[in-house]
Amino acid sequence: MWLTCTCKKLIMLLKSKIIGKGSDILIVLHGFLGMSDNWNSFAKKIYNQGFQIHLLDQRNHGDSFHSKEFNYELLSNDLKYYTDYHQIKNFSLIGHSMGGKAAMMFSGCFTNAINKLIIVDILPIYYKNDYQNILKSLKSIDLNSIRSRLEADKALSSSIKAPSFRAFLWKNLKRINNNEFTFKIDLNIILDKLNEVEKALPVNLYFGGETLFIKGENSDYINNQNFKSVHKNFPKSQLVEVSKAGHWVHAENLDDFVKETLLFLKS
Repeated sequence: MWLTCTCKKLIMLLKSKIIGKGSDILIVLHGFLGMSDNWNSFAKKIYNQGFQIHLLDQRNHGDSFHSKEFNYELLSNDLKYYTDYHQIKNFSLIGHSMGGKAAMMFSGCFTNAINKLIIVDILPIYYKNDYQNILKSLKSIDLNSIRSRLEADKALSSSIKAPSFRAFLWKNLKRINNNEFTFKIDLNIILDKLNEVEKALPVNLYFGGETLFIKGENSDYINNQNFKSVHKNFPKSQLVEVSKAGHWVHAENLDDFVKETLLFLKS
């Protein structure tokens, strides 16, 4: 059974970075609280393999527009509007975490547009996460008293222990002038719509094209048991594991991630 999807006329275009001038178009969707910058290193590794890589900022993330409306159908429609605007007819698509769910939603709605699909460390199922506490920790930071990123990091270190994850979060901090900071994301909107991020995708989601799921060895988002459930939605899917990596596979083991990605895209 196919999804019934519509692409509504949208007046806002997603911001993006375009790297490379190859004939093979590859679009990348980042994860929750991420942005296009998270994928710069990946793009620079492979753009000379004949790719034109579009790194998108999804709505309410990075430099793209803010909206109180936020769900996977809208994220899918945002991508459709972007590809229509840039006159992109066919492309391969990578999505990580939240971006992976948006990519899967798009594949079920606009099947004929996708050459190959890569989903990174996520399945189309419900996930409960700890982002509510993380977002509340960010909201608790008094940006009016912060004068440097180092001060911001110290303020957050009591609630979020991992320096690498704090560095990831602080990419959402931007300087307004010499003495003021603000967040690129709207924390109130994100908190209010957090349940939309956790939701499972429609059970009748179907994409019959070639699909690669990539999991991190140290991540528990995908296992052999829950992966069995996706074959009815993605009958031509396969699963590979990248060693020495957790949920942020492309950041934690870039070389092996690139290897698996190119092997799939070029086959």
